[in-house]
Amino acid sequence: MTAIPVQQKQPEEKRQAQSRRWVGMEFLVGAIALNVPYMLLIQRFNYPDILREPAAQILTQYHALGSSGILIWLAFAWFSFPLLLAMVGLHGILKNTRHPLLYHATTFGILAAVLQMVGLLRWVFVNPVLADLYLNASSTEGTRAAVTVVFQAIHQYGGVLLGEHLGQVFTVLWMWTISLIALQTRLFPRWFGVLGFGAGAIYLLGQLELLHTVMPSLPFWEPAGLVGSLLWLVWVVLLGVFLIQLSKK
Repeated sequence: MTAIPVQQKQPEEKRQAQSRRWVGMEFLVGAIALNVPYMLLIQRFNYPDILREPAAQILTQYHALGSSGILIWLAFAWFSFPLLLAMVGLHGILKNTRHPLLYHATTFGILAAVLQMVGLLRWVFVNPVLADLYLNASSTEGTRAAVTVVFQAIHQYGGVLLGEHLGQVFTVLWMWTISLIALQTRLFPRWFGVLGFGAGAIYLLGQLELLHTVMPSLPFWEPAGLVGSLLWLVWVVLLGVFLIQLSKK
């Protein structure tokens, strides 16, 4: 009678180890892959500073990128897909902890990934049309004025509201809930959970810059968004490394 549980235990442990390894790799691949289009946009499009420039300047510089620019934005949007898979996979790994906030964390993570993808994909399917119309030699000043208004509305809604505000807030909520689970279950080092709370706080501070776009008198710390996103990236990489290490135990 005792042989049956032992025989069942070994395949289960192997399955859990494989799951941890694959999810860890997905976090690493997703975090590294996102940096490729991000660096290209910094070099070729003055991203993210260009986002707060006048519409005419943004459309002109974007149009100059040509088809390669559209493909870079497409990659930027879809390279976050491995992270979406990893967030779902992490739920399965942490399910045995029976933590009451685990489903909340997974919901936050899925919403964050989807909203940011939607926000980024406007550069693939919407902005190229507006840029072509704005830079078309036959376009009148009235047409360019109309394009400017449309672009500003989509830029503020799809970018600032969906991608940056909702996407980043849900990212912070996911990081905080996973950090809390890490602290309470001790599956990961304690300092990892503390780092997650600190990185999330800095990342959330960057929301003041978004509010500044509609409340110009509101003060904000300009590096908060960049510093917060970099700390988030480090935290995600560490999460992937820890999961891979756990798969070897």
